[in-house]
Amino acid sequence: MAHSKQPSHFQSLMLLQWPLSYLAIFWILQPLFVYLLFTSLWPLPVLYFAWLFLDWKTPERGGRRSAWVRNWCVWTHIRDYFPITILKTKDLSPEHNYLMGVHPHGLLTFGAFCNFCTEATGFSKTFPGITPHLATLSWFFKIPFVREYLMAKGVCSVSQPAIDYLLSHGTGNLVGIVVGGVGEALQSVPNTTTLILQKRKGFVRTALQHGAHLVPTFTFGETEVYDQVLFHKDSRMYKFQSCFRRIFGFYCCVFYGQSFCQGSTGLLPYSRPIVTVVGEPLPLPQIEKPSQEMVDKYHALYMDALHKLFDQHKTHYGCSETQKLFFL
Repeated sequence: MAHSKQPSHFQSLMLLQWPLSYLAIFWILQPLFVYLLFTSLWPLPVLYFAWLFLDWKTPERGGRRSAWVRNWCVWTHIRDYFPITILKTKDLSPEHNYLMGVHPHGLLTFGAFCNFCTEATGFSKTFPGITPHLATLSWFFKIPFVREYLMAKGVCSVSQPAIDYLLSHGTGNLVGIVVGGVGEALQSVPNTTTLILQKRKGFVRTALQHGAHLVPTFTFGETEVYDQVLFHKDSRMYKFQSCFRRIFGFYCCVFYGQSFCQGSTGLLPYSRPIVTVVGEPLPLPQIEKPSQEMVDKYHALYMDALHKLFDQHKTHYGCSETQKLFFL
């Protein structure tokens, strides 16, 4: 895919902060709406919250995606900054549903966001007839305005009801789950290829229950765009991170990249290529109540397929021939 000229570092920082800026605006709007309840404009928040009550189940019933939001030009600038691309190894038939493992998590999951939550890399043209949904923490969808922003991009809740709905209503749906989650994010540093997957088998059980095909993916470069400070397990900071994770469900970490000036440290990610390789789908039978042995069998097949995908493409996208993929 041809890319336009990269924006300047200043422009890039502004563009990369755009999605976060929207989230910040949505957070500000919430106390503002509460304040409006005590003014002459009280019907506005009342109407919204009444509609929110009626619309509460929408995130678990397929969401409400917006082609307009997914095609905002800001996503193409973010794509070009790194750049971010998607590589198809096999076609995905619209006659089936798919459960896709997204690996690795990285710090901010730029690759999965750009490839599956926007049309910046041309997902719809690359996989015609397939509707992508990237799953994230369920409690995001309980936050007014934030939920609208996420649903518009095709993001869905990682809750079981939400995934079950997408895999049982029609075909051509693809649900992406970042299997490694928070634990993997806290281990994300450059030059590492360690995935938390060995005991993560729930997504395989769900795929078997619906007869959905499993799709392995690996995003090369995802862990290279930021450095992270890793703390010893006995340190206070590590204990704080663990406590924060238990309470809020997501991670708190110390990371850094580059700044406006060449060679200086800042919060702008390093402009290094990110390539998401989408592997060949693994067909699964539909079993309403799969046994643990059946889950283990297809989990092992999935790990083998992911391992082969990594080995096949690693030398093309920055890894050495001797680099290994490890599962924890």
